[in-house]
Amino acid sequence: MTPEDFMRLAVEEAKKGDAPYGAVIAKDDEIVAVAYNTVNRDSDPSAHAEINAIRSLTGILKTPNLEGYTIYTTGEPCPMCATACIWADISEIVYGASIEDLISVNQSQIAISCDEVIAKSFKKIRVVKGVLREDCLKLFT
Repeated sequence: MTPEDFMRLAVEEAKKGDAPYGAVIAKDDEIVAVAYNTVNRDSDPSAHAEINAIRSLTGILKTPNLEGYTIYTTGEPCPMCATACIWADISEIVYGASIEDLISVNQSQIAISCDEVIAKSFKKIRVVKGVLREDCLKLFT
């Protein structure tokens, strides 16, 4: 599967959520977790798609360590989600729409990039930007 294939699945997941954010976690070209935003449904401000995917997979694996895994997200991880990726040892983040893109379509965001969060951490995470960016932005129209 290509990054675009994984992102298409994240876009489909996003359509199921309280807000149009979706996430897919993969390893070795295999999908291992999918999730979407459930902030309102769960009355949990931390129930972003990335957090939900990480919680689901670490619960199944019975380990908090996701080294070697890639997370695909429709929107750039917010500072909370980027930090969760760091603590979970995610190896790669691939996102569609940037935080700046999301702000431009009136989404509430904290204007700190995931690159900035990662740069101030102890972990190096590869970040790939703009995969299916336009498809991800269409979720908000």
